[in-house]
Parts: sequence; structure tokens; C-alpha cells
Amino acid sequence: MLLFLTLFVAILAADEKILQDAVKKESKALTGHALAEFLRTLQSLFEVKKSEEVPVRMKYLLPKHFMVKPKEEDRTKIQLDKEPPEKFDARDAWPYCREIIGHVRDQSRCGSCWAVSAASVMSDRLCVQSNGKIKLHVSDTDILACCGEFCGDGCSGGWPFQAWEWVRKYGVCTGGDYRAKGVCKPYAFHPCGNHENQVYYGVCPKGSWPTPRCEKFCQRGYIKPYKKDKFYAKKSYWLPNDEKEIRLDIMKNGPVQAAFDVYEDFKLYKRGIYKHKEGIQTGGHAVKIIGWGKDNGTDYWLIANSWSKDWGESGFFRMVRGENDCEIEDMITAGIMMV
Repeated sequence: MLLFLTLFVAILAADEKILQDAVKKESKALTGHALAEFLRTLQSLFEVKKSEEVPVRMKYLLPKHFMVKPKEEDRTKIQLDKEPPEKFDARDAWPYCREIIGHVRDQSRCGSCWAVSAASVMSDRLCVQSNGKIKLHVSDTDILACCGEFCGDGCSGGWPFQAWEWVRKYGVCTGGDYRAKGVCKPYAFHPCGNHENQVYYGVCPKGSWPTPRCEKFCQRGYIKPYKKDKFYAKKSYWLPNDEKEIRLDIMKNGPVQAAFDVYEDFKLYKRGIYKHKEGIQTGGHAVKIIGWGKDNGTDYWLIANSWSKDWGESGFFRMVRGENDCEIEDMITAGIMMV
């Protein structure tokens, strides 16, 4: 009798595993409305929403070969000299840099997240590391256009760490949003379509914008010469895959640049704490981590995206922390700026 019960339980367990595997396999094949409905019933960490714009932006993610991890010996260890707080927001920690850190960029129809997020973190760190004396945006377009093959392939993707290395060697000029005045090189491409509280510039091409040409001069009307408008990184480094060390570096030096694997369910994110559940991998994405916190017992990272303020939580999103979800804690880069 005992043998029969043991066999019966084993058969039930095997059947349950087969069913779970079948459901998991089926869910990974889901897209669009079907995936949205599946996520609504499967999890409650984040709200989902179908969007016409986000699937288009997902076409300009980083190809897999740009999602590289360093050797362990190439990572910079951070001294664990204190316990980081449960909650931290760089905008509050450095109020004199709030506008710089809180600025949300828009990469438009270009796979430039690697350059856009790098320039955003560099701008933040210039402000933080100068104690608010240097408050400006450095140019993502300068990196995108002039780093060339050293960084990758422009609007078709690039390596985030190489952007830091290039700025360490050659510097980066001032920049800003599309058509920004009083800077050397504003962003090359306008936002696509209508956005709340923003000038309408028109529609964007169906495909990607071409990578802008590298021009070693500033826009008309800007007085400072290009070569004298440069800001440099003193050093660039990879951070360890250790969420506590990552937090301590942010507390000390400012926001960091992170890359993560993107799956089909990310395009449905509306608000809340994102954690990958289902769907196939569609590419990679580079973003800026500005802080962390805890919500209903779930630890999260606070992250700035580059898809305009209309997306997510006013241009930001939260992502589960401490689990290396989508490899986000394994691909974090930063640098010390010359101030």
C-alpha cells in the first residue's frame, strides 16, 4: 500500500511539472493582448498597459553582442564601510543637482541608449562630484556620433563601458535636448509625435534615424570652441555584481549606468516594480539608476529610462533589486569625472 501511495504521489508530481512546463512554454510564446492578460493574472508587482509607442521603441534595443560582462578581475571593489539606508533618491541626496539628475531624455528612433544613459550619468556625476558647481548636460550626440567603431555602431547599438573610455580619452562637449540653446551639441533627433507639455516636432521615420556625422564644431550661435568645451572622466570602472556595493557607490559618487536584458513583458510596463515574468528576450537596454527603496516588502531600484516622461512613472521605472533580474546587477558601469 505504501509503495502504491509513493508511486501515486510521484506520478502526480511529474504530471504537475509537465503541466507547469507546458504553461511556461506557452506563456513565452504569448505576445500583445494575450501576454498582457497572462501577466494581469500571474503577478501583482507591476501594472501592465498596451501601448502603440513602446513596441516601436523596442525595435531600437541593443543587439545581444553589445551586452557584455567584464571579467571578475576587471571589476572595482567598493569598500563596505557602512550600511546603506533602506531608501535613497539621488535627487534628494543632492538637491542642488535635482534638475540634472531628474532630467529624462528621449532617444527617439535611434538605438542610442548606450550613449544617452552614459551622458546622463556623466552629467549627474559632474554635478555631484563638483558639489553643484558644474550643472549642465553633456552631449549624448557627441558620444553617439564621434566615438565610432570604438563604441560600436551608433544608432544600431554600442557598448556602454566604451562610452566612458572614450570620454576619458577624448572628452565630451555640452549638450541637451533637441534644439537646446546655449550648448555645443544638442541631441540630434526630435521626439516622435505628441508628448505632454512638449513642443510637437512631427512624426519620425518608420525605421531608425541614421547615425549623425561626427562634427568637431559646435552649433551656430554657441561661442565656445568645440575643443575647449570638453569634460573628461578621470577614470571609468565596472562595478561588482553586489547590490550593496552598487548602492554604496551611488551614495558616494552619484547615479550609475546599467544595462539589462529586455523581454517581451517589459513593453507592457505601466507602473510598479518590474520583474521579468514571461515572454521572449528581445534585446538589451542601457539606463540610469538613481536610487532604491522598498515597497510592500519588495526591494527595488529607481531607474531613469530614455523614452520621454510620458512612459512609465513619469519617465522612470522601478525594478526588483538584489536578484540580478535580467542581469541588471551584472552590467553596471560608472566613472569619476574631472571637476
